[in-house]
Amino acid sequence: MDRYSRTEAQSQTAYPIAKAGYPFIFAAAFTTAVFALLGLIVPALIGLFVTGFICFFFRDPDRVIPDVENAIVSPADGKVVAIENLEKSRFYDGACVKISIFMSVFNVHVNRIPFGGTIKKVDYFPGKFFSANLDKASRDNEHNAVFIETEGGAPICMVQIAGLIARRIICAVHQGHQVTRGQRMGLICFGSRVDIYLPADTRPEILPGDRVSAGTTILGRFS
Repeated sequence: MDRYSRTEAQSQTAYPIAKAGYPFIFAAAFTTAVFALLGLIVPALIGLFVTGFICFFFRDPDRVIPDVENAIVSPADGKVVAIENLEKSRFYDGACVKISIFMSVFNVHVNRIPFGGTIKKVDYFPGKFFSANLDKASRDNEHNAVFIETEGGAPICMVQIAGLIARRIICAVHQGHQVTRGQRMGLICFGSRVDIYLPADTRPEILPGDRVSAGTTILGRFS
């Protein structure tokens, strides 16, 4: 039976919200209040719904992390849309396993570190905004690549990809940072995708179509 642990302090609120969401929530709430004070009932009700949805979107629940040797955890909540064996990639030197996870607007959008190690490089690429569930999104969309050297010396690359609606990628880690498995590292606003590139001998433990949770679901294990 797998063991679990916490890698970060537990939140002190019953409904944790990512700090990046506060400006959106305050703006929506303020607009709603103005509509209500002006007696505009329908716009106020719409504003109340929008405010509630933004709070829902930016939720940031605590997670327990599998304490399992060599386990690689999911960097994102969502649906596994592809698992590929690649001979080469611009995000990885040599053969690798690529796992793609699509996040709809209903998923938690806080991203987490898949395996402990050192951040070797963070590269941001401006680009387009195709729907994140399309294959060309990995190639053409705006994205942010985080290169990690694991504690055992294995290279991993995690790529945050903006989607059709997403217009902001947030990354809270930088070159040289020491990170732990399951640690929060950023988010992507309003629908997006995360690709993770792993060593070719990684043993995947999920299938296309599976639903995964950031920090909790084991994607695979190093051989």
